Amino acid sequence: EDRLEEGMVAAWLKKIFGDHPIPQYEVNAWTTEILYNLSERNRIRDRDVYLVTEDLKQKAKEYESEAKHLQDLLMESVNFSPASLSSTGSRYLNALVDSAVVLETKDTSLASFIPAVNDLTSDLFRTKSKNEEIKLELAKLEKNLTATLVLEKCLQEDLKKAELHLCTERARVDSRLQNMDFLKAKSEEFRSGIRTAEEQLSARGMDASLSHQSLVALSEKLAELKRQTMPLKKKLESYLDLMPNPSLAQVKIEEAKRELVSSSILFLQTLKDKC
Repeated sequence: EDRLEEGMVAAWLKKIFGDHPIPQYEVNAWTTEILYNLSERNRIRDRDVYLVTEDLKQKAKEYESEAKHLQDLLMESVNFSPASLSSTGSRYLNALVDSAVVLETKDTSLASFIPAVNDLTSDLFRTKSKNEEIKLELAKLEKNLTATLVLEKCLQEDLKKAELHLCTERARVDSRLQNMDFLKAKSEEFRSGIRTAEEQLSARGMDASLSHQSLVALSEKLAELKRQTMPLKKKLESYLDLMPNPSLAQVKIEEAKRELVSSSILFLQTLKDKC
């Protein structure tokens, strides 16, 4: 079977290339099978083409016979022959025949031409209507395309602005980070210096109550005492403004002075205890 296929392939290639040399190829089962399938398809196609050609030849003979019959019938009935027509008549006849072929009518009668022309006119109107729809759709697409292009341009400009702003902000953030790192380093340096100073002062016997934190706490307490004595001062000032009954006003003034002195003594005592 393989040899038979190889022989059929060789015969087919010789038929295809004719007097030209057959290109070299590797002969094996795979290439033989492919070429054999191609030869079979080519043979089937050639057979189909032959059948179609023979059918067309047969139809051509039938059309020629029918044309001869109609021509003989025309000559017998009205003694008319296309050869007897003038050049103008021949042109008209050819135009009539060409029109019948284009319109695909069964004959050249008016009853065949009118429906065909009507159908052609309807097709023309439908085509024009379709063209108008396509034009409207195209105009809409062009408008949308223009809007899209404008939007794309705006987006590109916004993107450029955003990138520029981002670069500026990034540079600003980097600068702040550098400043922050510098401040952190300085802060750590100050803390280290404070710890060193405190250790040195502690080694020299300085009282802890005189440290920065203690002084800050005392300052806060002094401010609180001043805030508390403010109402007493205002009360004392209100009594000093009183004119009648000097003895009673003097008593109130003395009481306010004692309260003020008492508060001051209490603060000084607290300050002394801290020191």
